[in-house]
Amino acid sequence: MRIKRGKVEVLADVVSSQIKMHSAYGGVVPQLAARAHLRNMVPVLEKAFEKAGISKKKIDYIAVTKGPGLIPALMIGVNAAKALSFALDKPLVEVNHLEGHIYANWLEKEKADLYSLKKMRFPVLCLIVSGGHTQLVLMKADMKFRIVGETVDDAVGEAFDKVAKILGLGYPGGPIVEKLAEAGDARAIAFPRPMMGSKDFNFSFSGLKTAVLYEAKGKNLDDKKYIADVAASFQAAALDVLSVKTLQAAKKYGARNIFLGGGVSANKALRKTLREKFAKELPEANVDFPPFKFTTDNALMIAIAGYYRISQGEGITDCKHLKADMNLRLI
Repeated sequence: MRIKRGKVEVLADVVSSQIKMHSAYGGVVPQLAARAHLRNMVPVLEKAFEKAGISKKKIDYIAVTKGPGLIPALMIGVNAAKALSFALDKPLVEVNHLEGHIYANWLEKEKADLYSLKKMRFPVLCLIVSGGHTQLVLMKADMKFRIVGETVDDAVGEAFDKVAKILGLGYPGGPIVEKLAEAGDARAIAFPRPMMGSKDFNFSFSGLKTAVLYEAKGKNLDDKKYIADVAASFQAAALDVLSVKTLQAAKKYGARNIFLGGGVSANKALRKTLREKFAKELPEANVDFPPFKFTTDNALMIAIAGYYRISQGEGITDCKHLKADMNLRLI
């Protein structure tokens, strides 16, 4: 990635997916993920440099995800970055994984491989929704984060995956449930809206997931109409809670920009629900979402977050001091 005068040029974008491998187990197996990282790290890096058409010595910084995440996989990435830093004598920039998901919203596509950086109006409120996280993060300036709400149990992405498993739909469950929900009746089953009336901005999806389990018990899971109705009803319940809590937090903190981050931010129904709710109840707020390409984990979002860390003079370290941290939190 090269940034000049507020323009982001993507020199190379190389992805090595492990979805096919993990789908056989219904979820990510940490040790298998780490081994795949180990096998693919050097080929992916070499291909990226080749595609970018630049020498390794021409880079200025190396941005790397320090955490949170699965520690075996994190260690592979961090150690690879440290090795590059040592070999090339380049500084490292440590990035919180969730910062990357937030800063993916700063990208506005102009043309192929060229993006501009949005001029941000603070406060910013970002709803992070993924397999491991459900958080409402308030920002009053660049790189200044405050968690104002989060899940007390399961993340919403995990709930989508577990519901897909209950219904025998496969992995990853989010896109499958979303697709089936399009053909279902969201009012067919009255699933609970956990913590909808709580006085805070926290979430809970464990009970909703369990409600789906009891609903499906003993039912004919070969009935496509029934499965579609379950998917639609579950999704509607989850999105209701997410959108209501986000709106309430935006009103309380006077948020001027509302963003999404994480894999579940690719859910079109969630995007539509948020847009409609804010257009009706808080039209002065700008509701925007990251490009679909950058909703799942990717290198560019980490590079963008790294750029903002550098601009704030934060997170710059060297190969001797960087360590992976699976419990790293935004503060």
